[in-house]
Amino acid sequence: MSERVNVQVLLLVGDQAEIVADAPPEERDEPERYPAEEIAAAVGLETAQLPGRRLVADVGSDGRLSGWQLA
Repeated sequence: MSERVNVQVLLLVGDQAEIVADAPPEERDEPERYPAEEIAAAVGLETAQLPGRRLVADVGSDGRLSGWQLA
C-alpha cells in the first residue's frame, strides 16, 4: 500500500509545477518539479489553474509522487 500525502502547487516554471508539502512554509522541504500537464490532466484542470491548489498524491517507493487528486 502506498502512502498518501497532502501537497500544494506553488507555481509553474515553464511546463513544470513546483510541488511542496501542504504545511507551513517553515516546515516545508525544497520544492520538487513535476510535469504540469500530467497533474492538470489527472485533476481535470487547466495548467494555469494549478498554482495555489492543494492536492493529494501517492508516494512511490522511489519517493516520487503520482496519482494526483484534488484535496
